[in-house]
Amino acid sequence: MSPSPPVRRTGAPAGRTLAILAGGGPLPRMVAEAAAAQGRPVHVIGFDGFCEPATLAGFPHDVVPLAKVGRLFAALAAAGAQDFVLAGPVRRPKPSQISFDPAGLVALMRLLPVWAGDASLLARVIGLIEAKGYRAVGAHDILPSLLAQEGPLGRHVPDDAARRDIAAGFEAARALGLRGRGQAVLVRGGNIVGEEDRAGTAALLQRSNAAGAVLVKAAMPGQDRRVDLPTIGPRTVEAAAQAGLRGIAVEAGETLVLDRAETLAAADAAGLFVFGVAR
Repeated sequence: MSPSPPVRRTGAPAGRTLAILAGGGPLPRMVAEAAAAQGRPVHVIGFDGFCEPATLAGFPHDVVPLAKVGRLFAALAAAGAQDFVLAGPVRRPKPSQISFDPAGLVALMRLLPVWAGDASLLARVIGLIEAKGYRAVGAHDILPSLLAQEGPLGRHVPDDAARRDIAAGFEAARALGLRGRGQAVLVRGGNIVGEEDRAGTAALLQRSNAAGAVLVKAAMPGQDRRVDLPTIGPRTVEAAAQAGLRGIAVEAGETLVLDRAETLAAADAAGLFVFGVAR
């Protein structure tokens, strides 16, 4: 993505300016629109190659390469940001594959000890930005309606066999999260038939023999709730239907449901349950 000229903001309402540090997908735009509707000044800082052009449209914004930390801090300062939210997936490259600016190299040295662990890495990233005086907030702080509630979210409900798979899945997902590997597993007949890695849930469904399985997603134990909560949306349901799943179980209060009406309508049409479980 080529950097776009910032959009000038005029007549911004009073309040703490929120910077959206935007990766891919619809979540950054949803958070930006919700914050603006609440009367907050919003500035979007999109990560080049990840943030989608539609995320930036109509908002004051900058586009910065992932490793140019100095440019990120400059954009935050120029925007007058006080709070920030990390939203949307960003694939983690190998350090040897990207070019760092001086501030990025300093950050890299602090991040390398936890580079392999998603939860630890993201917590450290938040800490680096907070050390500059900015306050981190979660996407769900801006849009609490995104959080999944307990029980059936759509029309379909799991039967007894699926509930047993769900219970087994949450145990396996917790163990996976303790290893810092991922947030999702596939369960069929009480057996774990797939585990998520950094490639994400879609890749898990594509590479696994998932027909008849249940997808279970849970937050990593000890995870910073301000970033990278488990997320499902229309794409998740589409991939689950194509893979022949029976349904999706998520951790209630800890999972974001994007485009809820569309997601649940698609699940209902496909005969899939979407079920929230309090843990």
